[in-house]
Amino acid sequence: MGSQNKIHYGWIIVWITFFAVLIAAGIRSVTGVMIVPLEQEFEWSRSAISLAFAINLTLYGISGPFIAAGMERIGIVKMMVYGMLLLVLGMVVSMLMTGIWSLYLTWGIMIGIGCGVYLTVLSARVANNWFDERRGFVLGLLMSGTAAGQVIFLPFLSYVTEAYSWRVGLLFFLFLCAVIIPVIAIWMKDLPADKGLLPYGAVQQHIKTSQVEPKRNPIKEAFDVLRIGVRSLPFWLLALSFFICGFSTVGLISTHFIPASSHHGIPEVHAASLLAFMGLFNIIGTMLSGWLSDRFDNRWLLFWYYGLRGLSLLVLPLAFELNSYVLLIGFAVFYGLDWIATVPPTVRLASDYFGKERGVTIYGWIFAAHQIGAGVAAFIGGYFYEIFHGYTITFLTAGVLCVIATLFVIMVKKKPTISKAA
Repeated sequence: MGSQNKIHYGWIIVWITFFAVLIAAGIRSVTGVMIVPLEQEFEWSRSAISLAFAINLTLYGISGPFIAAGMERIGIVKMMVYGMLLLVLGMVVSMLMTGIWSLYLTWGIMIGIGCGVYLTVLSARVANNWFDERRGFVLGLLMSGTAAGQVIFLPFLSYVTEAYSWRVGLLFFLFLCAVIIPVIAIWMKDLPADKGLLPYGAVQQHIKTSQVEPKRNPIKEAFDVLRIGVRSLPFWLLALSFFICGFSTVGLISTHFIPASSHHGIPEVHAASLLAFMGLFNIIGTMLSGWLSDRFDNRWLLFWYYGLRGLSLLVLPLAFELNSYVLLIGFAVFYGLDWIATVPPTVRLASDYFGKERGVTIYGWIFAAHQIGAGVAAFIGGYFYEIFHGYTITFLTAGVLCVIATLFVIMVKKKPTISKAA
């Protein structure tokens, strides 16, 4: 095992994954900045543009279980390289688009699937493969990369888009992709066994090698695991709660917070800064949640996360109506702390109930529900805006749904025996 002071290679894997997730999350966050410029440049309706981003969110969620199974078949490294190349292709083609159909093709389908490689099950797969100890902390750290992408890139992207063009922002991401692809190809590894190591904290020789396990069809494997999941109450409760999670976060706030702010007279750069401020507290909340998920009942953690998020969303329309920066900053702090905090406890519960290996694919399906919810919110936000000339109804609906989600996560504990059977 080497010297006690030697850094385990798993930590190198974590940081490569973190920066790759950060870049993919940054690309995903461009959508919130693009809505108004696309309206102005192409004269497309907000609901038509929102539909493209709804397709993006839904596709990258639905792709999760297949990506999880694909990682089992061809490995994490190849999937990461292919995903980043798809993101590059999608961005290049989108800079040349002329019709709404090309927005659906690039930002809906290509970038949606490319983001799916990085923002669905990758963090859970890396944490499960490389860590026996501190797995919750590692998962929280990796998931915080999604929030970090928002913190780092959104104000910059908003400024560049306003001063120059949204295409200039994409050129910046193309450069980052060109840097990270060779890093992944050279230094990223699928398993500790590839470096002759045990997972971090492991005390027994249970190194998993791809050579000794037969290759499985990723599509069949994904649906086989789904058939197991749909027969259990915990799967449905976690899926329903995660549908609401996606509806109330990436589908609504990531996509529509900046347009909603503009509707109330708040400059786009200021709105992007508020969203980035949320992301800063999101990083803190997600890492703290990973730490807490190793120590406390994950069901009760989710209960409080959803409940507090619901309350913050119910207050948001008032903050906008009063045009109060104090209330909006308070919302950014309060909401930001539990934006992605729901992920570590949900992954933990999926692994506890369905087993370490099967749990990742189960989480992929649960995350698919998350992104379907996100897609619904992304579209409804734009559609309701055109009907009601504002976002109040959408924000209040999301807040009420979060309160309902607290009931779903508490009911999970009524079937504790499934974790024994996994």
